[in-house]
Amino acid sequence: MVTNMPATVTLNNGVKMPRFGLGVLHIPDGPDIANAVKWALEYGYRLIDTASIYRNEQGVGEALRASQVPREDVFLTTKVWNSDQGFESTMNAFQSSLDRLGVDVIDLYLIHWPGPDPKRTLETWRALESIYLTGRGRAIGVSNFQIPHLEKLLAEVEIPPMLNQVELHPYLQQTELVNYCREHRIQIEAWRPIMQGQVHEIPTLIELARRYRKNPVQIALRWLLQRDIVVIPKSQDRVRIKDNTDIFDFQLEEGDLARIDALDQGHRLGPDPLTFAEDFG
Repeated sequence: MVTNMPATVTLNNGVKMPRFGLGVLHIPDGPDIANAVKWALEYGYRLIDTASIYRNEQGVGEALRASQVPREDVFLTTKVWNSDQGFESTMNAFQSSLDRLGVDVIDLYLIHWPGPDPKRTLETWRALESIYLTGRGRAIGVSNFQIPHLEKLLAEVEIPPMLNQVELHPYLQQTELVNYCREHRIQIEAWRPIMQGQVHEIPTLIELARRYRKNPVQIALRWLLQRDIVVIPKSQDRVRIKDNTDIFDFQLEEGDLARIDALDQGHRLGPDPLTFAEDFG
């Protein structure tokens, strides 16, 4: 059964973004990142998600230039790290990312984590607004922001975030946050959507994988897509990069979506954004 799911989502500023891409956290710069991006593009990925703190922007850029895929066909995301927050330092960090990536425009630029100082977060957002208004960022957003962070930001900004990238998977569904973002037309994107491979250990997903003739990773990714959430599974293994794309030829039934919804435990694998304060100084 081939589904008619669109290949993109439309952000609140009208920019179209692929709903599926490659995350590159912890993939070392050099041959490892070059191969991962190369294989991803070969298998049809058109969204690459990196960050300054990943220290592989240079390799991502080199892989994009080596590819036969035109730059305008690849949606490129990167992020400002915590220690670079503030207006001027964010502007400088953005330029450094452009230089390392070897591009003139970033498709999506994100604040990587909410900081403990709302004033500094607002200054950082003002920098992102400036980047957006000058056309060097086609879209801007945040990452790991919870409702209290968003409430404070939305009360002050001229341009609202277009996307919020958060940890989201069967054991951490953040339903209240997802609903809040939808009410404010902020697209949700899931990082760690396959729980670092732990989805292979979830009985419900194993059972559904057998029934749909897929694997648990593909079931988890498809569930998120059908919930209108952008997904960026990370891998540097060629076979897994290819297998992760095999999610557009089937559709989970509503009852099966509900079974996965019922798995929520509020269980984080990454830091809690309400307490995380690494490198803010």
